[in-house]
Amino acid sequence: MGTHDHPATGVDLGYARVSTTKQHLERQLAALAQAGIGDDRIYVDKKSGATVDRPGLAALLAYARPGDTVVVQTLDRLGRNMREVLNLVHDLGEKGIGVRSLADPLPIDTAAEGMGRIAFLLLALFAEMERTFTAERAAHARAVAEAAGRRIGRPVAHADDTIEYARLLKGQGASLGQIAAKTGIPKTSLHRYLAEPAPANMPMGDA
Repeated sequence: MGTHDHPATGVDLGYARVSTTKQHLERQLAALAQAGIGDDRIYVDKKSGATVDRPGLAALLAYARPGDTVVVQTLDRLGRNMREVLNLVHDLGEKGIGVRSLADPLPIDTAAEGMGRIAFLLLALFAEMERTFTAERAAHARAVAEAAGRRIGRPVAHADDTIEYARLLKGQGASLGQIAAKTGIPKTSLHRYLAEPAPANMPMGDA
């Protein structure tokens, strides 16, 4: 698949991807064939969208020329997330290469001037709205947590002498609750600190 000389005029180039080797490409390949795309113009990948190395897509992008159209069953075959898909579609458009989807609820066709183009613009708008909503939700969650007195972010590291004091208390037989009360170190952190080997010159309690 996907090994041929490029004709003088624009052509449709198919792309199909499944996320694992246990999944099958048949449905996507059948849709591309029904759209009139021959096997020699179909590029495939059997890897996760999260995998950077996608040789099939890389070969398609290297082969495509202005006037060509990349055809997929659904637009999500082109990337790991909506932002990546939109960026790729935009970059292809800058090179004069269109993108068409066959089975999305609103079929996408960036080379068209009608509903296919409008559908893509709506998709881009929705992706930008979702990015804004996600940022707003994260900011709201931080504000609520801070108002409740909960710290956001990485835990504060405790001073070495405080950790040494905790180890000393442990060596003297103090419980975790007693050590936490005397040092101010949460029990979850104490488990980690006390599991670490103490420095060789540090006293561990009365012999």
